[in-house]
Order: sequence, then C-alpha cells, then structure tokens
Amino acid sequence: MDIKKLAEGMQAQVVKWRRDLHQIPELGNELPQTSKYVQERLKEMGIPFVTMVNGSGIVATITGGAAGKTIALRTDMDALPLTEEAPVDFKSTNGRMHACGHDSHTAMMLGAAKLLNDHKAGMKGTVKIIFQPGEESPGGAKPMIEEGCLNGVDAIFGQHIGCLFGNFKESGKVIISHGNAMACRDVFTIKVIGRGGHGASPEACIDPIAIAAQVINGVYMIKARQIAALSPAVISICMVHGGTANNIVPQSVELQGSTRAVDQSTRDLIASKIEQVVKNTCASYGATYEFSFDKDYDITVNNAEMADLVIKSMQDLGMGDDVVPQPNPLMGSEDMSFYLNKVPGAYFFLTSVVQQDGNIYGHHNTKFMLDESVFSKGVALFVQITANFLGIKA
Repeated sequence: MDIKKLAEGMQAQVVKWRRDLHQIPELGNELPQTSKYVQERLKEMGIPFVTMVNGSGIVATITGGAAGKTIALRTDMDALPLTEEAPVDFKSTNGRMHACGHDSHTAMMLGAAKLLNDHKAGMKGTVKIIFQPGEESPGGAKPMIEEGCLNGVDAIFGQHIGCLFGNFKESGKVIISHGNAMACRDVFTIKVIGRGGHGASPEACIDPIAIAAQVINGVYMIKARQIAALSPAVISICMVHGGTANNIVPQSVELQGSTRAVDQSTRDLIASKIEQVVKNTCASYGATYEFSFDKDYDITVNNAEMADLVIKSMQDLGMGDDVVPQPNPLMGSEDMSFYLNKVPGAYFFLTSVVQQDGNIYGHHNTKFMLDESVFSKGVALFVQITANFLGIKA
C-alpha cells in the first residue's frame, strides 16, 4: 500500500471538507453543526461511531480483519470567538472563526479515516478516531475520557497544524518532542477587598486599586526572582476590574490571569507564591482578599517510544528529512495532555505557513490562514503511524 500516494489522492477532498467546516465554526462543547457534518461523512464512509458530550463529541471505530492492539487518533473540532478578516472566499460570517486550525485537523482526520477504513481488511487490530469538542475551552478531553473514549486503547496520537514555532517559516515540517511538548495552563482569580469612599479622601479608605497595583508588581516578581532562569514559566494577569466612577474609591478590585509551566514543581511553586504575595501585600495595607487557583490543563508529555514511532513513520513515507526535533516546549497548552496521562502516545506539529503582505498572522489572529498543500502529509502520517503500530497489508 503506497500510503503517501493514497493520501495525495485525498488532497482535494480534504481541502473541500476543511473549507466546508471553516464556514460553520462553533465554540466549546456545543458543536451541533460541526458534529453533524462529521457524522454525515462517517456514515458515507460506512464507519460506525458513537457520540459523546451531549452529541458534540464523536468516537468512530474501524475494526481490522484480525485481532490486535487498539490505537486512538485524536482531533479537535472547536473554533474561537473572533470575527474573521482573512482574505479567503470561504470566510466564516457568524462572528466565530477557525483561527487555530481545528477545521483542518478534523478534515485531515476524516481523510485518514477513509483510507484506514478502505484497507481495514488487512489491518490487525482496531482504530478509534476521537473527534473532540472544546479544546480551546472549557476542555473536551476530560468528559470524553470519562465517557469511555480511551477504553481498551493501547496508544494515542494527535497533531497540531500551523506556525506555532516562530523560527520555522517553511510549511511541511513535522516537529516532535521526546518529552515535554507543551506547558500546563492554570487559572487564578484574586479579589482585593478594601474600604471604599470618596476619591478626595483616600486617607479614609483602604484603596484596593493601589493595593492591586502592588499585587500585580509582586506577582510578576515571582518569575523574575523566585523561579530559576532556565525553568520555563509564564505568569500573566490579563483582566483587571474595579471601580464605577472617577471620584469613588471602590470596595474591591478583581484580577484574573493564567500561569504556564513545563514541570510540576514549578507549577506548584507558582500557585503557592501567588497567594503568598496577595496575602502579605493585603495585610500590609489593611485589606483582605479572596483567592482561587484552578489547575486547568496538564503538561503535555510525549512518550519517547511513541515519538520514535512518529519519526519512523515519516521515514517510511520518504519524508524523514522533514522531521525536526522540537527545540523547546511550547508555553501554550493542550488538553491532549489528559489522554497522554492515561495511555502512551505522542503529540506532534505540522508546519503550515502563509504570508500576507509580508506578515505571518499566527494562531488566534483574525487573519490566520493555512497553507492547505500540507494536508495530504498530515493524512499520510496518521495512516502510516497506524500501519506501523498495528500492521496493515496492502
């Protein structure tokens, strides 16, 4: 079976599927149109499936001609709350946008599903194809796992497209890590509670705005002075809310932010140090506080043996020169991490770069675009990984 040639033969179809999906972006764990579209394609292929997460998640099953191991291939399907400005004639018009490439993830997985189903008689084992909602938010992996999508699975693989590594400007490279691939994402809320009053009499108040400013400076000093310089970490305060008028000192100010780390000890340190800063700063000015820190997405860690399988699969496709070792973990996060916590697997990146007016507009940008020519490579790699893990005869 010439997997590369078969995948190239799917290129036009995958592009069409991607463009169809691009025009119906949906958010979170509520993907009725997207899920319906995928289900219709699976029915056309004759691939059985079940739905999860109130019908928005899908697990398709392809059973080989002989018993064997079970591999899972995972893709995500949700979009972002952005109004698209990309210069394409298949632009979304509903105030949402596939600005992270999940439409292409879904289309490439449909292409892989078709090829695997067409050759299932020579396959030893089972393929589970996981179409997941809510990767951007609130997280669709956990409910999919809770509903049994990983039952019986021996290994899992996933892929992300785009230009996530700024120094890679060429399309068609596959970037793979043998360990930490992406950071965790944790979120926190700080409420500084003071005593409100008249802006002309600050001495009669406990000004939560001034205290919140000190908290912000103190929180940012954690990264600068309490975490080792070579230990990747990010602390970002992204929301500040407080006050109702220009002459009223408010009663409270609320801060919200997120943190990233690529090892568990740094993750735990950040959580404890933020609250310590808040507690001590508020106490020194006579304020009180409320604090919450929620561990959201885990660190995405590849299994080294499964990463080697991805590399071997690229070599078997005659694309070994396009493999690039991941230079460092991405500080973005992925709920692929929850699957990799349960079963060995690997998450890899397929570069797809488009320049507009000399600029490359990255993920989560209203002008985000993809080089569609790499889609067949993504299809081929998933099929080759499956063939190497299970064994598929022509």
